[in-house]
Amino acid sequence: MGAMSFFSPKLGIDLGTTNVLVFVPGKGVVINEPSVVAVGKTRGKLRSNKILAIGAAAKQMVGRTPDDIIAYRPMKGGVIADYRVTEAMLRYFMRKALGRNPFRPTVLVSVPAGVSSTEKRAVIEAALKAGAKNAFVVKEPILAAIGAGIPIHEPMGRMVVDIGGGTIDVAVISLGGIVASTSVKCAGDRLDRAIVDHIKKQYNLAVGDKTAEGVKIEVGAAVPMNEELSLPIKGRDLVSGLPRTVDISTNDIVQAMTRELREMTQAIRKVLQETPPELAADIIDNGIILTGGTSQLRQMPELVYRRTGVLAKLAQDPYYCVARGTGIALKHLDTYQKSILAKQ
Repeated sequence: MGAMSFFSPKLGIDLGTTNVLVFVPGKGVVINEPSVVAVGKTRGKLRSNKILAIGAAAKQMVGRTPDDIIAYRPMKGGVIADYRVTEAMLRYFMRKALGRNPFRPTVLVSVPAGVSSTEKRAVIEAALKAGAKNAFVVKEPILAAIGAGIPIHEPMGRMVVDIGGGTIDVAVISLGGIVASTSVKCAGDRLDRAIVDHIKKQYNLAVGDKTAEGVKIEVGAAVPMNEELSLPIKGRDLVSGLPRTVDISTNDIVQAMTRELREMTQAIRKVLQETPPELAADIIDNGIILTGGTSQLRQMPELVYRRTGVLAKLAQDPYYCVARGTGIALKHLDTYQKSILAKQ
């Protein structure tokens, strides 16, 4: 460790489709904000679109903007969809996390398991352009496993299922590497959309994505429940065009999400089917570890158990696993060298 590297601050970034978490070693998660950017469209053709708000401030604008402002997510399915806006978002969060520190940080960013080398490069480029001194990318399931406290370097098969907003990442890890994995673009966001569609069909009521997400969190579940919860939701009646309130209960939402939940459990089954027999035996012993925000949906472990026959358990603080993993990997860069992808 030279004197210079002592000054270079380190940041771990969980660059998610729905949220960005920034981890600073010694401090923990210092930023936890939506990955949303509000862009103002300028009338003239010459001037480029102006970024008006980023993060929490921008999220409040979603579905509530006048015509000349769009609030959207520059990441789609865990992958950079809009390069310029992602870079601006990264720069904003990095500056905010560093505060007054004048040195350029070493940044470690999470990417989905199924990411292509081009997409990996895009993440590294964006981080470097946003002001990183050097940037590493590590696959999400590896970080989720590290953050969940799994000893990934043992010759022992562990299955991690990281369910976020944009993707569900399923991976079997042994000896610090991924043996079998898949990444499917069906997760929290798709559940919200399914709820919006269901409420439209069932109740003739138009609701926004944000309302749908609220319903999912408040009363949603992965399997039908005997003791249902219910919630009044407000939206616009599609017949009269006027605002109206209806009561929605748990099993209604379970039904709305059935197709998406099936697609998610299919991903888990597919990886189990590709797992070598010795590792499959380990997974039966160790169970499946669930991480990520969407894994917090009520009864999610139960659904995974019913579909796979393998016991599933929620990691501690599942939402923060990847961010914590980035912090641990940064602390022991040399140990995790093998799991770290491109170095620039």
